[in-house]
Amino acid sequence: MKRKAGRAWPAPGMAGLRHPTQMIATAFAAAVLTGSALLSLPVATESGTRADYVDALFTSTSAVCVTGLITVDTPTYWSTFGEVVILVLIQAGGLGIMTLATLFAVLVSRRLGLRARLLAQAETKALTLRDLRRVVRNIVLFSLGTEAVVAAVLTTAFVTGHDQPPARALYDGVFHAVSAFNNAGFSLNSDSLMRYVGDPWVSLTICLAVVVGGLGFPVIFELLRSWRSPRTWSVLTRLTLGLTGALLVAGTLVITLAEYTNPGTLGPLSSPQKWLAGFFASVNARTAGFNSIDVAAQGPESLLATDILMFIGGGSAGTAGGIKVTTFGVLAFVIWAEMRGEPGVTVGRRRIPDANQRQALAIVLMSVGVVACATFVLLGVSDYGLDRLLFEAVSAFATVGLSTGITADLPRAGQCVLVALMFIGRIGPLTLASALALRNRTRRYELPEERTIVG
Repeated sequence: MKRKAGRAWPAPGMAGLRHPTQMIATAFAAAVLTGSALLSLPVATESGTRADYVDALFTSTSAVCVTGLITVDTPTYWSTFGEVVILVLIQAGGLGIMTLATLFAVLVSRRLGLRARLLAQAETKALTLRDLRRVVRNIVLFSLGTEAVVAAVLTTAFVTGHDQPPARALYDGVFHAVSAFNNAGFSLNSDSLMRYVGDPWVSLTICLAVVVGGLGFPVIFELLRSWRSPRTWSVLTRLTLGLTGALLVAGTLVITLAEYTNPGTLGPLSSPQKWLAGFFASVNARTAGFNSIDVAAQGPESLLATDILMFIGGGSAGTAGGIKVTTFGVLAFVIWAEMRGEPGVTVGRRRIPDANQRQALAIVLMSVGVVACATFVLLGVSDYGLDRLLFEAVSAFATVGLSTGITADLPRAGQCVLVALMFIGRIGPLTLASALALRNRTRRYELPEERTIVG
């Protein structure tokens, strides 16, 4: 059988991955349904009665999609069995995201032509199928190892600084370590982490786990391999680290200064505690969802800044959500190149392919469309204002988990909209990016060019 020109055929052994978007959606849907079934059992609640299925479905989706939004109070509503189920779903969701992202990075590399694949491997150190088992093993080991270290630090802080019994401190430490590294934002405290707002050991440890988990494993592994030679770093690593640092600093400055005298948030704190809480808020707006100050009491300036940080999100192929900093970075360099009249888009001494630019534009525009449509529906089914509903929609889509406290009070229709947003926000950017990258067609002719008016 002749191979048709322009058609990308699956690599050997990859026939089952002809439709990667279907595989991702099916895997996550199965995990969500399994989790909702377990949380619907009477043993999963403190009262011993069956949870409302919408609450079980919402919590399961939030855990698998590592979001953190809740319709019921986690520590008081769910039993220890229910909390363990949530913890397992968070871990499965986090590892599943990273493993699937790695798998599709391999798949995309295999579907490219030989010349393009060699160039891609030289530029990005792309993975091969032979590397897949080793890389997945490293992902699991690194994740569990990091979570163990974070859990040990948190457990010690809870015992020595907050007089918790060792067994309870260990349980809380493990739960919050897994939740932080996977950028989930679930907490065993009804006030999230507000009781630790002035504790640098707890706050900074959580922040470190969130940042590491949100960088993405391609970046982490490259840093571990060549941290002493920044000149050899790939464009992915440079964009991720540079924009992550810039957004963290900008977010800290904006949120801290906007809330500095607010009596409901940073006002009662000392100056060092204010900057610590502002930094914590900036880090966790990047898809983690923990809060050490009352989000509902924040002013409109810091809420808008948080909206922006949530929408951008964290690194690719990690536990963070949002459109990803690399997508944002590529578009920023596109705008910069256009303003300077440059014929191509470059980052450092590397040129960004036109296909990457189109993919970034498609992801951003479709994400804006999804959030806008969901916010419109929420406005129709609830009585809350635009600022709070937009915040809720962005938080759900970007899988952040921050809320102004209206999630539980939304009507069931509104909560179902958030369920859909969390699911779309988790699998959407990954599946869309994979689908766009895999649509590799060759056209042997070009149509006549005609310019139109723009702007």
